[in-house]
Amino acid sequence: MNDQFLYSGFSSLAIHAGHQKGSNNAHVTPVYATSSYVFDNAEQGMKIFRGEEKGYMYARFGNPGATEAEEKIAMMEGFKIGEEGTHLPLKAILHSSGMAAISTLLFMNLQKGDKVLTHYSLYGGTDELLQNLLPLFGVTSVMADLNNLEAVHQLLKTDSSIRMIYVETPSNPILRCVDLQVLSSLAKQYGVLIACDNTLATPYLQQPFKYGADFVIHSTTKFLNGHGTAIGGILIGRDIELMVTKGKKTNSLLGSNSNPFDAFLLINGLKTLELRMKQHCINASMVSTFLNDHPSVETVNYNGLPLHPDFELSKKQMRHAGAILSFELKEGFEAGIRFIDKLNMCTRAVSLGTCDTLISHPASMSHAGVSKDLREKYGITDGLIRMSIGLENSEDIIGDLDQALIS
Repeated sequence: MNDQFLYSGFSSLAIHAGHQKGSNNAHVTPVYATSSYVFDNAEQGMKIFRGEEKGYMYARFGNPGATEAEEKIAMMEGFKIGEEGTHLPLKAILHSSGMAAISTLLFMNLQKGDKVLTHYSLYGGTDELLQNLLPLFGVTSVMADLNNLEAVHQLLKTDSSIRMIYVETPSNPILRCVDLQVLSSLAKQYGVLIACDNTLATPYLQQPFKYGADFVIHSTTKFLNGHGTAIGGILIGRDIELMVTKGKKTNSLLGSNSNPFDAFLLINGLKTLELRMKQHCINASMVSTFLNDHPSVETVNYNGLPLHPDFELSKKQMRHAGAILSFELKEGFEAGIRFIDKLNMCTRAVSLGTCDTLISHPASMSHAGVSKDLREKYGITDGLIRMSIGLENSEDIIGDLDQALIS
């Protein structure tokens, strides 16, 4: 398939972009289960190693399946946001996990003495990386309310060691959003990079490069794969030269490449992304309305509800509010345990973005080792329940929730 063809629809791109016909004319991209690649002669080997000729040499540096996944996702993130509705050229690098992609982002752009400006309620692994690991290398983080734009302006103005703004929007698990356009403008004003974790939204619902982002990260484990079958991550960058040089070198030296089978599973999941996200979102809207009216529920965190503080902002920069929500049970920790135990159809599991509805109780599961004071600072209270809304019939999801909420 010729990727110079300007796809008019997102699903056409998701199915065809990046695919190259192999020598055996396989319809579906094969699993390239090989650790190394053969050169026709010594001269070709030298040219490939020097970057003078395209080709593969060793699986840690890339394989055809990874290349196809990278090109698909880069084209999704740049879909119709270039000049006059063209695709914005971007470069993506597939990784073994979302955390690996974040690690490449930070190590390729930061050095001793630099700071990252970010916010509370980040994904736990990202927060721990910023708070506990990066300081060992002389890189520290500054936590702030990134919705307080005057405070952000003052921080950038007074602290020249801030080299990157790192955001999740919507954030996990309370679905707060930040204004990508305004933050990107501030970042450019002070010569600071801005990176966005777009995992919860996916490129179908939100395209951060449209608003000025320099980098976008996904845990491909989630909605992009869509079936809970493989771990993966991807880093996409606007500066293509930086990505193919320093980005690719950092990825290779960290040994954080994806494996061929996980790339294969990701490619096949990507093909149905638009169809899946549409149904995820329809179901999430119906479930959020049900929960918002339920007497056992104190609060629903879903940016598709008018009472959510970022309702208008999410409408501005997202196609739809998405498929993740959380809600607070009135009776706290014990109510959360009872609710989880009474579920019949919905799946008791962490992670998100699969075909089935996943429900977790952070206080007793993912954040059980975090002190109550710190959890509550991040909005993770004792009675908080997080849901990744699946593709089941909405009446069955609601029916299961309803019976589990009855004391």
